[in-house]
Amino acid sequence: MTLTHPSAAIRTERLTIGYDHRVVVDSLDLEIARGSLAALIGANGSGKSTILKTCARLLAPMGGASLLDGESVHHLPSSEVARRLAILPQDPEAPHALTVAELIAYGRYPYRNFLGMTGPDDRRAVGKALEVAGLVLLADRTIGQLSGGERQRVWIAMALAQETDYLLLDEPTASLDLLHQLEVMNLLVKLNREQGKTILVVLHDLNLAARHASHMVAIKDGRVVRTGTPAEVMTPETLRDVFGIKAEIIHSQQHSAPICTAHLP
Repeated sequence: MTLTHPSAAIRTERLTIGYDHRVVVDSLDLEIARGSLAALIGANGSGKSTILKTCARLLAPMGGASLLDGESVHHLPSSEVARRLAILPQDPEAPHALTVAELIAYGRYPYRNFLGMTGPDDRRAVGKALEVAGLVLLADRTIGQLSGGERQRVWIAMALAQETDYLLLDEPTASLDLLHQLEVMNLLVKLNREQGKTILVVLHDLNLAARHASHMVAIKDGRVVRTGTPAEVMTPETLRDVFGIKAEIIHSQQHSAPICTAHLP
């Protein structure tokens, strides 16, 4: 199945997803433009992570299609998808004895031969990922010696070593303090702006999403309620509909981003 949508890197068409015959997402139409940093927002259980996993080919749809560069991601070979798209799931785990460089090297799996041997290209990609993520000085540390924010940057670096144009992340700032949340999001902005990566990220923190994303998609019950710039999505009406809250929106001149203060209705 091949369709042509030049501006859409990731697209779904009437995508229906479910678990055990229970529909979670029904007939979803969604577009993520090439070169954007897009945030999926919505209440718990709204279908955000389910949509992300299906776009990354981790879940098979009940119906419709998830497209990557106009091609059905579920009809592409796994190796081809892995060379185009990297996904960082929620709460990834790795043996604590692995070093930072060793874990990042796992991102080279789509390029290894059947013997699993590494070569100059793999070492170059790992070195570049260490540099971009600011982890050069931590390369020989073990995962067990790192803070939560450092570990998250290592996981992102592993995805970078995969050398894909598209990066999908599920709650990369969960359980991090404010400083490390900002470090992770600033890294994603850097990857988007300096390397041109198309990034789709699931976030719970509305203000974090509005400050760093160029595009936001508000999801409720598996459907798109509102999509557009942060200023277009972060409105009292949309937030009341999606989250059931009474919101006041303040527009920050310093960051050119809307800020939400929420109250119970």
